[in-house]
Amino acid sequence: MFVILLVLNIVLAIAFILSGGMKVVRPTAALKTTGMVWVDDFTPASVKLIGAAEVIGGIGLILPFTTNIAAVLSPIAAVALAIIMIGAVVVHVRRSEAFIPALVLAVLSIVSAVFGFLYLAR
Repeated sequence: MFVILLVLNIVLAIAFILSGGMKVVRPTAALKTTGMVWVDDFTPASVKLIGAAEVIGGIGLILPFTTNIAAVLSPIAAVALAIIMIGAVVVHVRRSEAFIPALVLAVLSIVSAVFGFLYLAR
C-alpha cells in the first residue's frame, strides 16, 4: 500500500507544484490568456495565495513521508488540497466552466488522505 500511496502522492505533488507555481510566478493577465479566466473573480494577491497553498500542499504530500518526519502531515496536506480543489469546483461550476480536472484532483487528494491515514494507523 505504501508504494501506491507514494506514487499517487508524487503524481499529485507534481500537478499541484506545477499548477501552483504557475499561479505564483505569472501575472494574472498571463494566466487569463492561458485559459484561466476565473482569475477575473479574484484579486492578484488571492491568486498568488491559492498558488502558494498548492505549492506548499504539493511539497507536504511528499516531504513528510519520504523523510519519515511527522508523516501525519502528508494526509493532512492531502485533505487541505482536497478542500482547495472543492472550492475550485464550486468556482468553475458557478462560471459554467469545465470543472472535471479540479474534481479529479479533489477525488485523488481524498483518496491520498484516506490511504495516508490508513497507512499510518497500521
